[in-house]
Amino acid sequence: MNDMLNKSIYEHSLSLLNKEYSSVELTRAFLKHIYENDSYLNAYITVTEEEALKAALEYDNGRINGIVAGIPYALKDNICTKGILTTCASKMLENFVSPYDAYVVERIKHSGGVLLGKLNMDEFAMGSTTELSAFKVTKNPLNKDRVPGGSSGGAAAAVASCEAAFALGSETGGSIRQPAAFCGVVGMKPTYGRVSRSGLVAYASSLDQIGPITKTVRDNALVLSLISGRDKLDATSFDSLDTDFTEGIKNGVQGLKIGIPKEYFSEDLSEDVKKAVLSAAYEYVRLGAELVSISLPSFKDAVAAYYIIACSEASSNLSRFDGVRYGHRAGEYSSIEELYKKSRSEAFGFEVKKRIMMGTLALSAGYYDAYYKKAIAVKENVKSDFISAFKMCDIIIAPVAPTVAYRVAEKVSDPVEMYLSDAYTVPINLAGIPAISIPCGFGEDNMPVGMQLIGPCFSESLLYRAAYAFENREV
Repeated sequence: MNDMLNKSIYEHSLSLLNKEYSSVELTRAFLKHIYENDSYLNAYITVTEEEALKAALEYDNGRINGIVAGIPYALKDNICTKGILTTCASKMLENFVSPYDAYVVERIKHSGGVLLGKLNMDEFAMGSTTELSAFKVTKNPLNKDRVPGGSSGGAAAAVASCEAAFALGSETGGSIRQPAAFCGVVGMKPTYGRVSRSGLVAYASSLDQIGPITKTVRDNALVLSLISGRDKLDATSFDSLDTDFTEGIKNGVQGLKIGIPKEYFSEDLSEDVKKAVLSAAYEYVRLGAELVSISLPSFKDAVAAYYIIACSEASSNLSRFDGVRYGHRAGEYSSIEELYKKSRSEAFGFEVKKRIMMGTLALSAGYYDAYYKKAIAVKENVKSDFISAFKMCDIIIAPVAPTVAYRVAEKVSDPVEMYLSDAYTVPINLAGIPAISIPCGFGEDNMPVGMQLIGPCFSESLLYRAAYAFENREV
């Protein structure tokens, strides 16, 4: 691999400014690596070579300047791009070309980013392995026999394999942090509302959030600084009080109180992951932080509540794909009812259909009180538990997943086991708080272990500071 591709955003920016290479040269190098590597990795659904080289040339000609100017990146394929396919890895949107850019895409375009293409994912972001794409199965670049995680598996695999300098993914219940952990890169799930969801194809609107996947913590902070902020097209977004998350990132963790939730270190956690995360916790002590034991009692109920809420919202959000306005339309039908039924049956995959049905059931008159209403109550309990915990500590450290990356096909046949593997990530989404996944060691077959640092709402700057201290510690 060309060593040039392995640089961070910050290093690329300096090299471009110093004329060590041009953006066109850098973009061609990334494209060459994609064409040589992706036939077996399967990180990309669409490669936008023509658009990428055009954007790179505009930078080289001095027409664009910004934080990521001239630097190639990629997008999860549920983030809309004007004039480019946005498929959500589904036959339903196999030929859909968005008429507009998502807010985050506009921000990166304005800053001079060079879009290499759109990345594979679990269909409509419903999955944890990127095996549920309608088009291809993405492999973990560190071990082709293992999955990259999901649903942003293509994004994590692309960054880890140097097929993009950085990527944007989306997260509903761990879909940025878990693949980042499995692929040994850095992934941030921001506070709900920190980043506009305008142009993100909705799965569960009260939980969805866009975030960056990068090689380093500093890169991650830089990209989040670029894409966060108020958007008039998203009523849940807000003005960022802190607009530069790299500011103060080197200030260390002296005096910081770090909580260790006992529920996250139960017998369900594999020994290799437990050892790596606890070792990282004690590294923080060496760096000047203090460890505090905490409890999150609602942890045990979070997965069940999450799937009821997420599936209920998915049932509503995906009702727009009816074969009438856009997306797949059945070839033969005798009534409008048959058009709906055949179009959705033909185009949605099994997992998407299953979650739509689960959500429709939970919202139906006979089950609303028994399921959805109780799930919302659990969501409030989860929020309360975190609020109480943050009275005792500044941030929380925990594993991202109970094991390292699964083997290909290991979890697909047992959906309940796959859902339960999300137990370590979904409480953060229910609470709407931020969390960052960073590599902290290695487990089975020398696969990376990810730990997550969790903070109260709007604490991204603190999380980046703590993550940077660990990443750059003296070993």
